[in-house]
Amino acid sequence: MNVLITGNSSGLGLGLTEALLDRDAIVWGLSRRGCPINSDGLRDRQHDLANLNTLPDALEGLLSDCLRLDLVVLNAGILGRIQPFSETHLADLEHLIRINVWANKLILDWLIEHQLPTTQVIAISSGAGHNLSYGWGAYALSKSMLNDMIQLYAHEMPDTHLTSFAPGLVDTDMQEYLCNEVDTDEYPSVQKLKDARGSNAMPDAKTAASNILDLMDELRKGDSGQFVDIRTL
Repeated sequence: MNVLITGNSSGLGLGLTEALLDRDAIVWGLSRRGCPINSDGLRDRQHDLANLNTLPDALEGLLSDCLRLDLVVLNAGILGRIQPFSETHLADLEHLIRINVWANKLILDWLIEHQLPTTQVIAISSGAGHNLSYGWGAYALSKSMLNDMIQLYAHEMPDTHLTSFAPGLVDTDMQEYLCNEVDTDEYPSVQKLKDARGSNAMPDAKTAASNILDLMDELRKGDSGQFVDIRTL
């Protein structure tokens, strides 16, 4: 099984890499810091996905000898700050959308242009893109855009099944900021994250990754391009 994962240096991407290697997959990783795992099954390349101009070259270097991909996980993304949307600087918003949306567009475009057979694409989204809660403006907007973009590409990649997928609560470095620095009185939507941390409702990254991988066949039964929240399955 050949799998491309972006953002696999930490968090859910790292958890997915570990879980897939345990299942004897070959993982092609692309991340800013590089994956810390040492494994014969890992082909890894460092690249900052914010550098859109050189992203196609990075993909060429990583996947030059890959004949097909069974799964692509578009996982790389950043949160930005929890704050009023009116106080979010346009430059910060543009940077966030460059990573969370446009980098994924370039990856899908590259797969189409190079006619690399790809069975399934999972774009890691978030319930934030549907909830649009106060304070989550930039992140929520980027995930809403991602959801729509995946639906658009479902028309253009008829031989590939695409899903925009919300993985639920996962205990990653992102939670350090959300649970320790964000004022829950001002942003009450963050309180549920604090309450869930340390419980089964917020598994560690590798446990969450295994749960996600177990759902791959189930996701392909649904319409290509749809948004799916793991909490509804």
